[in-house]
Amino acid sequence: MDDRRARLLIHGASGRMGRSLLSLVAEHPGLHLVAAVANAPRADLGALAVLRPAQIAQAPAFDVVIDFSAPSALPALAAACAERGAALVSGTTGLDAAALAALDQAAQRVPVLWAANFSLGVALLAALARRAAAAVPDWDCEIIETHHRRKQDAPSGTALRLGEAIAAGRGQSLAALARHGREGAQAPRIAGEIGFHAVRGGDVVGDHQILLAGEAEVIELTHRAASREVFARGALKSAAWLSGRGPGRYRVEDVLGLAD
Repeated sequence: MDDRRARLLIHGASGRMGRSLLSLVAEHPGLHLVAAVANAPRADLGALAVLRPAQIAQAPAFDVVIDFSAPSALPALAAACAERGAALVSGTTGLDAAALAALDQAAQRVPVLWAANFSLGVALLAALARRAAAAVPDWDCEIIETHHRRKQDAPSGTALRLGEAIAAGRGQSLAALARHGREGAQAPRIAGEIGFHAVRGGDVVGDHQILLAGEAEVIELTHRAASREVFARGALKSAAWLSGRGPGRYRVEDVLGLAD
């Protein structure tokens, strides 16, 4: 065993992302899986320590956690990471005020990276969008996202992340610019607003398109995820990178060296 590998605990091993992480972690040279937290028994994991959420205090020593679970589980997990001195990578979405506060509190003691989307391509897209929006500040911007029929939130967290990048590129806040959908006899487009449009159908993993429209020309920036594996691979890369870093909040852009 390579002692330099970070000891990994997967939190939310019963879900789709958890199963994808379990199938791919052995391929990552910088991580060693030591435990998994799941809501249901996992006979396929052999001798690996499989715990219920309430048993995380009983987990063997770990350096980093990858979490894809539920917002209600995040405060206790963040506190456990802070107590154990372990880095936390979380892709749990739909966070409420308590979960967000828990991440901030844990980040005072350990490194924390939260993202709505761990695709490395999406991180690059956000960086490109920010630069493009800054270069053409008077062009109209629309974001169109497409996901499978079962997705519960709209617009997607990734779409909002892209909107935040565009707004930041123009030195503004997304809250002041966002417009969600268009219907009926509405007034003409307001200058500077960022439109969001959500499409749901089939088993689409995730498509995101940014449209920047000027006079007589249009730029389209698009990312398509063909498999959920892209998110798992990005989370694993992020976990290996985050382990051993100082306390604070981090982003996937930091992992790729794209941070401002």
